[in-house]
Amino acid sequence: MTDRAGAFREASGEPVEIQDARLAWVPIARESLVRTAGEYNAYITYSDLAEEVQRKSGIRTKQLTHHWIGKVLGIVSKECYRSNDPLLSSLCVQQNGSVGAGFGVALDETYGGPRPEDLDLAAAEERLKCYGHFGAQLPADGGQPALTPMLVALRHKKATPARTRTATEEVREICPLCHVRLPSSGVCGSHD
Repeated sequence: MTDRAGAFREASGEPVEIQDARLAWVPIARESLVRTAGEYNAYITYSDLAEEVQRKSGIRTKQLTHHWIGKVLGIVSKECYRSNDPLLSSLCVQQNGSVGAGFGVALDETYGGPRPEDLDLAAAEERLKCYGHFGAQLPADGGQPALTPMLVALRHKKATPARTRTATEEVREICPLCHVRLPSSGVCGSHD
């Protein structure tokens, strides 16, 4: 039987201390991030990275990814700093394409100094450094820092004001019982 908050060997169910699991996950995470950096404009999601390190190590946890992956990436970030490599954690993004607050923590804990106003733009700049450093084939102009396509779409959506209703558009009532927009007849077909 495994502890819900701990880690365990997938094959046997044997418990593994979370610190020992991290030691197994860190080199796999770094390897995955270096492989990702080898392709211009590539990135990996936190959930994909979490699945890969667990699968390859044979050590799993039932903790939610956001409770443990940040610590693994933090160790990778410190290793990058010590070896004078670009920050590989910049390649890891949330499902919405943003690096999220965890990247800011990695910057704070690893590099100190003031936190950039736009973490995603800082991550895009760091990703470009990763691509160059880890052998991605860059465009002739050296490439440009790029936000992930999902984040660009999300930011565009937020920046585009909601369409305002014109005077000619019909405003229909909502059924008070099922909260659906009533048809033009004004009678909800869901109730007798």
